[in-house]
Amino acid sequence: MDNTNHTSKNVLGPDVEIKGNIKFAGELTLDGKLDGEVHTDGTLHLGDSAVVNGNINAQSVIVRGKVNGNISAKEKIEIKNKAELFGDIRAAKLSIEEGCTFVGKTEVNPNKVAPTPPLPRNNEAPKAPELAKSR
Repeated sequence: MDNTNHTSKNVLGPDVEIKGNIKFAGELTLDGKLDGEVHTDGTLHLGDSAVVNGNINAQSVIVRGKVNGNISAKEKIEIKNKAELFGDIRAAKLSIEEGCTFVGKTEVNPNKVAPTPPLPRNNEAPKAPELAKSR
């Protein structure tokens, strides 16, 4: 028995409406409506007719439908050409196709780099006022 290819693929069609949170492993394709959050270490595919009102935390997310909420992915977020996303996104990698609607803030940090404060420019700071005073 080969356990390396053990990821399950699940599909929730366009006629499915869920009020509540979803937690799964493997892969899920959602074409229906969800009022709630998604938590997974797997991949979430949101189909053309998918509507999600809630936050998504996943390994990878592919958005084709509508999302009203924040998306956080450990690996990658793909926003396809007719998708509508209203919320902030965080991911290691991001792909946005032309023609999508995206309103929100992004944080893409593949190397998980911590922000460093800008170095003070001591040698340039006194020069600017001196030039202004010379005339």
